[in-house]
Amino acid sequence: MSTQVAKEQDIERSWFVVDLEDVVLGRAATEIARILRGKHKPIYTPSVDTGDFVVVLNADKIKLTGNKLADKKYYHHSGYPGGIREITAEKLLLKKPEMLVQAAVKGMLPKNKLGRKMFTKLKVYAGGEHPHAAQQPKEMTI
Repeated sequence: MSTQVAKEQDIERSWFVVDLEDVVLGRAATEIARILRGKHKPIYTPSVDTGDFVVVLNADKIKLTGNKLADKKYYHHSGYPGGIREITAEKLLLKKPEMLVQAAVKGMLPKNKLGRKMFTKLKVYAGGEHPHAAQQPKEMTI
């Protein structure tokens, strides 16, 4: 008897909606990454994208423990010499709260083409509204 490998046509994708109001960032990111990868399904195959779509709401109301708001820094580079830029988690939460959640989840996905494909199934919104009602997402608690 051989091991079953998931095929693209066999995968059924669901939509989940997660409310991150007063939820710790790392705990939420692990669960979201698990759903995006498809590890919650019995058909899970590491080399195939078997994951589901995740809609994240209230990213601006997420919590960070300890002194992470002041101490945690996010870096990016402009491509020019001396073009390294940094921003603290506190400022990023005020400016672009969606990026805070995206960075945490992206770090928990594979660093290859498959991981980039999985990341496209993540939809993050700062407020409590989303335009994906037609997909009938299921409520997910963290």
